[in-house]
Amino acid sequence: MTDLVLLRVAAILHWFVAVGFGVFCFPAIRNLLIGRDIPIVMGFPAYGRGPFERVGIPTTVPLLAAFLMVSILEAVAGSLLWGGYMSGAILALVLLPVGGVFWWGFALPIPPILAFIWTMLILLGWQTLG
Repeated sequence: MTDLVLLRVAAILHWFVAVGFGVFCFPAIRNLLIGRDIPIVMGFPAYGRGPFERVGIPTTVPLLAAFLMVSILEAVAGSLLWGGYMSGAILALVLLPVGGVFWWGFALPIPPILAFIWTMLILLGWQTLG
């Protein structure tokens, strides 16, 4: 695989996580704003009843808005990676600990696995970045 292909696969993984998890912020935020509980998505609570709540951090609109912002930035990182920009790689790496806090706090098991893969792909394609 060429280095550019590695970066593009990393970009696709970023988009998958950004859209796949960010999109559910909208119904969760809506529900909280109208006084309802967070929605259940595919049998799981959307951003609730995870470690955040077990340590006393309730799911709130500001918390979900922050996660949505991280998701949007993941999509931006993916777009920059697709173009082979160093800024995309740096943004992706800077977002890792921030995203990791949310993935842990909301008990999201898939993003950390994909983050490990995209990080390895970025490092392998580092020489291509401009």
